[in-house]
Amino acid sequence: MTLSEKNKIQKIKEKLSLPKPWDNVVIFFLNILITIPIFIIVHQNIIDPEWFLHIDRVLLFIVILLVIQLVLRMLKTVIIICIFLYLLALIWGTLFGGYGFNSVFEDYRAMIYTMSDDANPQDIIIAKLLPFPNKSKIIDAVDYTNPKVRNFALKATTLHFQDVKGFREYRQTIQCFAVFAEVKKRWNYVNDPKGREYIASASESLQHFSGDCDDHAILMAALIRAIGGTPRIIHTGGHLYPEMLIGTKADLENVIYLIKEVLFKDESRGKEINYHIDERGQIWLNLDYTAKYPGGPFMSEEILGELTFY
Repeated sequence: MTLSEKNKIQKIKEKLSLPKPWDNVVIFFLNILITIPIFIIVHQNIIDPEWFLHIDRVLLFIVILLVIQLVLRMLKTVIIICIFLYLLALIWGTLFGGYGFNSVFEDYRAMIYTMSDDANPQDIIIAKLLPFPNKSKIIDAVDYTNPKVRNFALKATTLHFQDVKGFREYRQTIQCFAVFAEVKKRWNYVNDPKGREYIASASESLQHFSGDCDDHAILMAALIRAIGGTPRIIHTGGHLYPEMLIGTKADLENVIYLIKEVLFKDESRGKEINYHIDERGQIWLNLDYTAKYPGGPFMSEEILGELTFY
């Protein structure tokens, strides 16, 4: 590379760079946003030596901050360009009703809040990064904080299994099964408009309890999340369906007893309980609309993707 070419490249870099000290401020702010979730992941996955005033955690945060700052400084020009383009996209989304600044703030706040309470916070980031059809639309459609969704879930828990006694530690599971029973009783399968994928929010589906598989999965995920459960939506190719986290293999034995001997005796008589075990040994129970009881038969056991709502 000739000297003149190097000079041209240097001039381009200078034009793209923000005037000092603003480039340093932007880089440091970005560093903080990246450091916080990484610190939570590392903090949750290493042994706590219980040093005085948690000095080890303070040092850990500082080390992560310095390493990321060094990396960001090395890639400063590229990062500034990407930030500029990202800000333009957010301005467009804010002005025209798309994904804007408020959406970014809410997503980041929710992610940090959830990660700080989770034993495996890296799973939350991975779940957000993994591919899934219509992912952003489905996440928005699972509007579990909507009062209509919350109120219906509460009502369902009063309509089913209130007389079940002696399973205090599985109260939340039983309440989620009550939601499943009420939705199962009401759900009416209706196809999407021809040639178009229509995704209804949970609050919308509550109006008529009608829709296709993704509408049912969204509704179930929102209702379970609204009363403290942990649902996920499974993508099998041509089908979406909901699953619910029930815990460990020890929990599975008790939940199977509840299903087959207490809550869904007639529906599950002589039938198997179907579930998936994830890479951490957690049990996820099938709640598809085609199942007559929690853990009913899968339409397809193949998993191409999953979207978890922590």
